[in-house]
Amino acid sequence: MSQFQLSVSIFFAKSFFCKALNELPLVVVQNQQKTPFLQKKIFTSIWGFTKIKNQKSKIKIQILEFCNQKSLFGNLKSSYKFQILQIKNQKSLIHNLKSNYNPQIPNLKSLFFYLFFILFLSTYSFSQEVPRKKIGLVLSGGGAKGLAHIGVLKVIEEAGIKIDFIGGTSMGAVIGGLYASGYNAHQIDSIFKATNFDELLRDFIPRSSKNFYEKRNDALYAVSLPFDNFKIGVPTAYSKGAYLYSLLNKLLYKERFTKDFNQLPIPFLCVATDIEKGKEVVLNQGYLPQAIMASATLPSLFSPIEIDGILLVDGGVTNNYPIDEIRKLGADIIIGVDVQNDLRNRNTLKDATRIFAQISYLQMMEKMQIKKEKTDIYIRPNIADFSLISFDKGKNIVKKGEDAAREQISKLILLGNNSINKKKPIVCIKDTLMFDFINIGGLNNYTRAYVLGKLRFRSKDKITYDDLKSGIDNLNATQNFSEINYTLNQENGIKYLNIKFTENPVKTFLKFGLHYDSLYKSGILFNLTQKKFFFKNDVISLDVILGDNFRYNLDYYIDNGFYFSFGIKSRFNQFNRNVSTDKEGNDVFGVTKLNAINLDFSDFSNQVYLQTIFKQKFIIGGGLEFKHIKITSSTVQNTIPIFENSDYLNFFSYLKYDSLDNIYFPKKGWYFNGDFQSFIYTSKVASDFQKYSIAKADFGFAGKFIKKATVLIQTEGGFAIGEKTIPYFDFVMGGFGFNKINNFRSFYGYDFLSLSGDSYVKTALTFDYEILKKNHINFAANYANIGNNMFDNSKNWFKKPQYSGYALGYGLESIIGPIEIKYSWTPESSKGFIWFSVGFWF
Repeated sequence: MSQFQLSVSIFFAKSFFCKALNELPLVVVQNQQKTPFLQKKIFTSIWGFTKIKNQKSKIKIQILEFCNQKSLFGNLKSSYKFQILQIKNQKSLIHNLKSNYNPQIPNLKSLFFYLFFILFLSTYSFSQEVPRKKIGLVLSGGGAKGLAHIGVLKVIEEAGIKIDFIGGTSMGAVIGGLYASGYNAHQIDSIFKATNFDELLRDFIPRSSKNFYEKRNDALYAVSLPFDNFKIGVPTAYSKGAYLYSLLNKLLYKERFTKDFNQLPIPFLCVATDIEKGKEVVLNQGYLPQAIMASATLPSLFSPIEIDGILLVDGGVTNNYPIDEIRKLGADIIIGVDVQNDLRNRNTLKDATRIFAQISYLQMMEKMQIKKEKTDIYIRPNIADFSLISFDKGKNIVKKGEDAAREQISKLILLGNNSINKKKPIVCIKDTLMFDFINIGGLNNYTRAYVLGKLRFRSKDKITYDDLKSGIDNLNATQNFSEINYTLNQENGIKYLNIKFTENPVKTFLKFGLHYDSLYKSGILFNLTQKKFFFKNDVISLDVILGDNFRYNLDYYIDNGFYFSFGIKSRFNQFNRNVSTDKEGNDVFGVTKLNAINLDFSDFSNQVYLQTIFKQKFIIGGGLEFKHIKITSSTVQNTIPIFENSDYLNFFSYLKYDSLDNIYFPKKGWYFNGDFQSFIYTSKVASDFQKYSIAKADFGFAGKFIKKATVLIQTEGGFAIGEKTIPYFDFVMGGFGFNKINNFRSFYGYDFLSLSGDSYVKTALTFDYEILKKNHINFAANYANIGNNMFDNSKNWFKKPQYSGYALGYGLESIIGPIEIKYSWTPESSKGFIWFSVGFWF
């Protein structure tokens, strides 16, 4: 005798013995393999054993879905085949089953036993649910086009869909990684809206992260090229990707110790490419920010990333749509978002670059067609009008993604109805870090002290993420390292900051600059910089300026970080200018009482100095300076044309701070310069010289008060200490747009070298408005008092300004530096000035 088992899974909390027999649920009949009567998945047995001749029954009756779910299984190409029977009463049920078996009518005892069994087991069947199908999300790469993923995620969340697995490539890895870590779609949208993609793409390093030597270089050179073995090289990539890597580290703080990406709130993987072997590498474990960065490292835009000895670049080169990898994780249903480029038509294949790009796409597109067929819900935003770097149109791209997802809304809602979509937790970024140990590796030519000096923090220090980013920026700004790879790890409760350096093999650079102003006239700057000249952490730099006024600057610097650093400077500076007495009759340089005279001024200075970091923010230093001043004129007749030709020796000291984000058009930050010089020797006749000192300070603050509008407030002053001063080191004011040397100061409303004295005080206020990106209009006002022995009387400290001036101008931030034109005037004179300058000041 064979056995027949009839099993029924019921979704409502009703039994077959309910009063309203006509409300019985729908039953789905499915042929399956024979199952033992009492198995782990308990079903409600109707009744049991019967004879069926010459066959083994394979019938189970299971209720799997409501009527409105029938379409879902059809849309998703389910392998199940269903026959839905409406059972109105028990009699019809038995009647329908008669064709399949001949029941053996049980006796009363067995009938009571089976009725009891039905009631007992049915209580378990109500709690059983059909296993929910796992949903995988695949996000392709596409650069800025990948921002469309955010719009799709918004619609997915609205539909109530719970994502079980995420796989992404390139930008898909960035957005997918953030989503897998706990961010919701609106949070990711806010993150990208707040991101400055111009700074991200060019790996912007703020001025505040550069030392004063690097800040000077940053404001001098328009072009910098590697120079090795007398050959000019080309950088390996547009940027190192340090900006993006630091951003990912901050955003993914919560998962910094998660090594297995399957343990993230949503299991995640991304794809990169082994650039040496040309093979795809699936990254599903390791350090999450590093893995995402490797997947998004677009060749030529970002430098390759090394992980476990493998040199990795963008995963889009080998697998831009990792659907098979997500299937392997266990996804039953795939939602795929494709933001890749289409193949170009003949009308757009106009050059060799596009043709070669088309060839590289051909094989990828063939594979993509197969992957598309494997995708259950395929979403293809209409973003043909955007490029890989259209980040400035991010809002429109996100909207395109949202529109494309809404075209599939019916399918998404059906999935959402069957998802248990728990609300995504709000990710809070903790802003305090502390490391028990800082591990440093990869150094051959630099010391640990050098690195710690640049980081500006040590182990056990409590720092913020901005402090960590600033420290890494400080190291990147040196250009001594081609790659800085850092991870945050924890073992046995001990927290580590691990930094691995790859030193830059290029030690020599050629740099160029171009400038014009009304004082120095035209000049072309050539620079040769050599690192590791004598020691591992030194650098020597030579500037040669050719043009109307030949000049040079030679700097040698040994950087010891937190410890005292050592430097040597040599400079030659000269210009030619007409000067006259000011309106108070003061002599400029103490040269002449004539109304006007043409002067040739030259300054040859040499310094030896020590400096160090003070309170991690200030630079404090001092040294010895030898200076030769020469002032001549070809205008003076019947007199000696040489007014000054002497040597001077002085001790100097300084305290500096500078956090301005831009030296020419600052939007935020402040600076302070404090200097003190004590002249102890001159080659002049002893009776003409007495030891004296000069003290001076300069302070400025910049900040936004409305969008695109900035105010810069500056105040400065200086005075001489001693009975007898040297007029050639007096403060001289007037003009605009020149490199400041000695005690020359700019002042709107007056021409160059118009006002002089051994003491002065000045205040300036500048309003700047950025009318278009990198285009500025500005208005400035300045006020000053200047004269001899001005501070001998305390009343002069707060005396009404004697001089005033105003300027209205336009400025453009260009690749060669600022291009500015200003019209300047003063109420004290009817004469106005137009000043024009081009390029970085040098």
